[in-house]
Amino acid sequence: MQELISEYQKSKKEIKARLEHFSRIPKEDYFYELCFCILTPQSNAKQCDKAVQDLIKRKYKEKNIDPHQSIATIRFHNNKAGYMREMKNKFDEIKKAMDEIKDNQELREWLVKNVKGISYKESAHFLRNVGYRNLAILDRHILKNLVKYGGIKELPKTLTKKKYFEIENQFKEFSKKVNIPIDELDLLFWSMEAGEIFK
Repeated sequence: MQELISEYQKSKKEIKARLEHFSRIPKEDYFYELCFCILTPQSNAKQCDKAVQDLIKRKYKEKNIDPHQSIATIRFHNNKAGYMREMKNKFDEIKKAMDEIKDNQELREWLVKNVKGISYKESAHFLRNVGYRNLAILDRHILKNLVKYGGIKELPKTLTKKKYFEIENQFKEFSKKVNIPIDELDLLFWSMEAGEIFK
């Protein structure tokens, strides 16, 4: 546990600055953040970010273009291109929900139900990246470190909705125990695995 606290003290300033950056992301960038989170399942985050930069360059949001060219190197790109096209068609509805639903968990639930290709993990990831707080992004880095530091007993075989919420609550308990907010713990665990603080 001391190792974790020590790592946090080293990275605390940078982690807080990153979260502050997320909270200042303009609403017009939400579309591409959602594209990024649709691309990330079972894929390299840096590659996904590179694909999104290409989509921005090609003005995917404004133009009627096929996203395939930009995301061809991403795993399951055919499915993900379909999800992105569907999300683009209903983005006005997504924006409206984000304006109207004030509760974080309720908004995450709405995204899971209404945006294809987005699970609890990806919707929490998207919301964190645009400034929302206190939702767990239970990816393999987080789960592995929760096991390592005793936050959970073992890696879940599958992440059903019930299991996701159960582990999220355990993550919040662990976060209180080590006195590090879960959003900061998330970036800390990720950086300890990947060697940098990303998104």
